[in-house]
Amino acid sequence: MSEKKSLLDGWNSIPNIITYVRIVMMFAFLYFAGVGGPYGHTDTRSRWIAAILFIVAASTDKLDGYLARRYNQVTELGKLIDPIADKLLICGAFIVLSIQGEIWWWVTILFLVREIGITVMRFFVIDTGGSVIAASSAGKLKTLTQCIGLGMVLLPLWVFLGETSTWWTYYKWISIAIVLLALFFCLYSGAEYLINTFGRPRTKENKTDQEK
Repeated sequence: MSEKKSLLDGWNSIPNIITYVRIVMMFAFLYFAGVGGPYGHTDTRSRWIAAILFIVAASTDKLDGYLARRYNQVTELGKLIDPIADKLLICGAFIVLSIQGEIWWWVTILFLVREIGITVMRFFVIDTGGSVIAASSAGKLKTLTQCIGLGMVLLPLWVFLGETSTWWTYYKWISIAIVLLALFFCLYSGAEYLINTFGRPRTKENKTDQEK
């Protein structure tokens, strides 16, 4: 029987360091998004910083996982904190934008229920010896549209388009439409995950591919 790996084994690997940086960027993003105020009207520069931090952090979402698999540096710590870092960034963005009145609270609550519920369920499945379901097409589309929609909402393009212009109004509604599309994929992929988890025999398989 192989010895069980410690949670801290490989804590300083490159993939885990990238995840730590993403977590730090997440906290910095929340700070600047809050300081910037709704649409960046309070402090436009802080809003730009928040938008850039979010886009960079979201863009590197897959990088740590790819490097861990590519160079055989998958660790227990990485499997734990990588999905947590992803959810903290996305959920944090939704909460801040709802507090500032830019996204409806009912949208944010639905996202939070799905993301937190599926994440808790995933860890329960792992703990009881089950296999983590790989990302479905709907799950991948959910992640993509989430990042695009939130990134668009965060960018204070009214600075260039004009705060009262028709173009800015169109841009805001297009960004919200993409967020709502992400919500559809979010709920659909969540239902898929529930069906695939409880509707098939649970076996001890590879647990490194996480459903997003």
